[in-house]
This record gives sequence, C-alpha cells and structure tokens, in this order.
Amino acid sequence: MTASIVPLVSGPAPVQPPVLRAPDTPLGRARLARGWSQIKVVRALMLLADHWGWDIAAENSLKVFISRWENDTHRPGQTYQVLLCAIFRATPAELGFTRPAAASTLTERVAALESVIEGLTERLGEVAA
Repeated sequence: MTASIVPLVSGPAPVQPPVLRAPDTPLGRARLARGWSQIKVVRALMLLADHWGWDIAAENSLKVFISRWENDTHRPGQTYQVLLCAIFRATPAELGFTRPAAASTLTERVAALESVIEGLTERLGEVAA
C-alpha cells in the first residue's frame, strides 16, 4: 500500500506574499515595521498629499525617490519629510531626518562656487576690455 498526500482544499495553492526587504536605515526600518512595500508607501504619500491639497511628484518618480531616501543616497525635502512622518506616525528624528549635512561638504561646495564666480568675473573683465 502506498501513502498519498491529499490536499485539504482543492484548487490552486495560495500565493505566498513576497518577502519585504529594505535597507537598514531609519526609513527602511519604519516601512518594514508597518509591513509595507515601497508601492504602498507611494500610494499612502499620494493619498495624503491629495487629501491635504499638496502637489507632489508622479507615482513613478516617487518609487525612485523612496528607494533613494531609504538607501540614504538622497534626503527628502521638507514637504516629503512632513508627509513621511505623517504616514509612518513618526518624528523626523525617528525617520533619520535630523542629521545635519557634513560641514566639510558644505565648505567644499562653497569654495567650488567661489572659484567659479572668480573665473567668470575674470572672463567678464577680459571681454569688457
């Protein structure tokens, strides 16, 4: 006699939900804690912004923004920080928005801009002469 496994329910097997993953950043952890996909975050942002009467980026752009924000390659602007805090019911500190920009980076940027301005000023002087 051969044993056979009989399913309890006939029909196709249920689809297993995808495993959620996120970078180990405050924003990524907040999303995982809610069990949300990036698409759900995008939709929540769009719904809340619409409810508040705020104009924000299109859905496709928001998908890219979320990825960049979660990976800490870009920081959300003030509007998006407010929206993200609202949908995650978190403070700016809890989502990692309170970190100041590195002073050396700002100093380097200012120096580079000053150099460009000096170069343009010299060229204007040459053209005027």
